[in-house]
Amino acid sequence: MSPSQVPFKIFSGTRSHYMAKEICSELGVELGKMNILHFADGEFEVSFEESIRGCEVYLVQSTFPNSDNLMELLLMIDAAKRASAKSVIAVMPYFGWARQDRKDKPRVSIAAKLVSNLLTAAGVDRVITMDLHADQIQGFFDVPVDHLYASSVFIPYIQSLDLDELVIATPDVGGAKRANSYAKYLGVPLVLCHKQRAKANVVAHMTIIGDVKDKNVILIDDMVDTAGTITKAADLMVANGAKSVRAIASHAIMSDPATERVNESGLTEMIFTNSIPYIKECPKCTIISVARLFADTIRRVHDNQSISSQYLIK
Repeated sequence: MSPSQVPFKIFSGTRSHYMAKEICSELGVELGKMNILHFADGEFEVSFEESIRGCEVYLVQSTFPNSDNLMELLLMIDAAKRASAKSVIAVMPYFGWARQDRKDKPRVSIAAKLVSNLLTAAGVDRVITMDLHADQIQGFFDVPVDHLYASSVFIPYIQSLDLDELVIATPDVGGAKRANSYAKYLGVPLVLCHKQRAKANVVAHMTIIGDVKDKNVILIDDMVDTAGTITKAADLMVANGAKSVRAIASHAIMSDPATERVNESGLTEMIFTNSIPYIKECPKCTIISVARLFADTIRRVHDNQSISSQYLIK
């Protein structure tokens, strides 16, 4: 049987239902039926409500907090394998615990590696994800990983703004490679911010490396958690004469008080993808869907086609 003749079905965890429905709409298929039964003590049970024997099964679930989302995905993978699915592919628009990708001090866990081990042990055959915090996390897996880039939706949006005197910036040196890719593709200058942290999620001091005076600045990052770094960088750009400051980030974690910080900051606009559901009121926030990107990748994986043609930049 050729790949295109093998039936495929798409299912969703609880918190990624919105994304799965959009993906199914793009593919012109029905979202698969499954049930997640919750017990009084917080335990839950996953069951597929239709046959998946011999099917290519795609499980859509981001693993943002809380940890129930990861546990749901693990149980979905296990249930699919036990129901004789031909293959099980985890579609993870946001891969959680990715910031813990190395030992940066003694006696700490490497959570990103642990999560990859858990997914593999559960029986996943492939992972499709987007904008990992660190590219090397792909190497933590012993199964294929399709690593997508939100630049394929962000670049057209930036171009649609038609900004003159455009400058691409990064809120910290760690994101320099990502921001430099945008700057090279768009043919504009790159500005760096150097930050010193007092502790996790708290920035003690920040300086700008480059010229932002009378420029329209776009800050590039992979995620925004408490928004302390991104808003401090934006305010610093405005103080140094920037005409406008926008920020682009793939994943809207937006832990409190992030929304307040964005609203009160010098940011003109904050642009996210919908990899994580963001439901708070924030007039400065714009959400761009990546459902079509994932739908096209699922179609290509199913048909054994290359996905690299989707990449504008990496």
